[in-house]
Amino acid sequence: MRFGMFIHWGLYAIPARGEWVMSNEKMSVSQYKKYFDEFNPTDFDAKRWASICRQAGMKYAVLTAKHHDGFCLFDSKLTEYKSTNTRFGRDIVREFLEAFRAEGIAVGLYFSLLDWSHPDFPKYADRHHPMRGREEYRGEQIDFDNYLNFMHGQVKELVTGYGKLDLLWFDFSYDDMAGEKWRASDLISMVRKYQPNVCIDNRLEGSGEKYGSIATASPLPYSGDFVSPEQIIPPHGIFDEQGERVPWELCATLNDHWGYCESDKNYKSAALVIKKLVECVSKGGNMILNVGPDARGNFPETAIEVLRKVGAWLSKNGCSIYNCGHSEIEKPEWGRYTEPLEMREDKQFRTVFAHVFEPALGALPLFGIRADALESVRLAATGSELRRGEAWNSVLYRETPLVSFGANPVYTYALPDEVDTVLVLKIRKDTGTITKNGERTGSPLPGSEQVV
Repeated sequence: MRFGMFIHWGLYAIPARGEWVMSNEKMSVSQYKKYFDEFNPTDFDAKRWASICRQAGMKYAVLTAKHHDGFCLFDSKLTEYKSTNTRFGRDIVREFLEAFRAEGIAVGLYFSLLDWSHPDFPKYADRHHPMRGREEYRGEQIDFDNYLNFMHGQVKELVTGYGKLDLLWFDFSYDDMAGEKWRASDLISMVRKYQPNVCIDNRLEGSGEKYGSIATASPLPYSGDFVSPEQIIPPHGIFDEQGERVPWELCATLNDHWGYCESDKNYKSAALVIKKLVECVSKGGNMILNVGPDARGNFPETAIEVLRKVGAWLSKNGCSIYNCGHSEIEKPEWGRYTEPLEMREDKQFRTVFAHVFEPALGALPLFGIRADALESVRLAATGSELRRGEAWNSVLYRETPLVSFGANPVYTYALPDEVDTVLVLKIRKDTGTITKNGERTGSPLPGSEQVV
């Protein structure tokens, strides 16, 4: 699927200073409660959210069922601290799931392992809790097992009461709060009992700072199905200790916050999002891009415009993204290569997608591909044929095939799409390609390393 939407939403949309406002400003539960009393997002329309997601070309979406502040967007029977008890009075998770499923979008839920509202969650010595370092909590006696029972119970509510989930996104482990500290084996066993096919992230023992055992030779039962690097694309993809590719998903914000922040106007451009999505796919990963709705339940207009432009590009070039992944052909200077994940029945030809980010001086050299292997070149957006670009000035470089974007291959032409012009390359299998070492190889298409 490769491209998804993250939605961080909750009480923190009202102060509009980011999702960590309770911790950052060291608010007590009683101080934070004013936002619970006020919560009434009258503009919320899950169907509109789902439509925006589909038009953006996103194939899956994940909503924060509960963030670190403990406020639930679902009708949990284990707490009064939930959206159904606010003035709004609605089960937001249920409406989200129904609307997105209706659009054919795979659905997932985010669930924080932390809960700053629960009396039995550690406070004084915990480096994230809003009450950290407060003397009145030094030596406080808590029943952490009681908290774990509560937390496990809420997860059970989500995996039993809302139909089939495609993805479950736990967040997050840190310090000694990791793995069996969460009774992770029991938690995973319970989740798999009710949702055997759900895809789970690695954060029962990992975080944006560490992979966990999924990247070792002996993954633990709760290692998860994919790694979740945060706000950074791994330089070379992710591999385990044996050198095998590990499924991964970049989680990134569209601006600089996960939750809505009124003052944050630093939105990424559509061009940057597209190029970073291509980079993720070329390294065997997914991208899940976050949008933080405001207190009324609206996506920011700037976010909608960026997503619209990304969706327009994907509507023409999605064949190079969806169900595609890493190419064994070395990265070219002008962009990247991606390849279909599944083996084609065609015994003669393989397909490679060339993502051209910048024009060449004259004809475009298709680095890493043998000249005699290139059967044809088409524009992904239109299906139009591109002409070969060999000319008098390239006779010394006959090993590398060239293609021209204009009538004369000696001249330089503007790219049809200045962000990313995607070429569909049809390559003969019997002649092979050229590796970075210049050796001839007929390497097969890569195996599946896709995550949901």
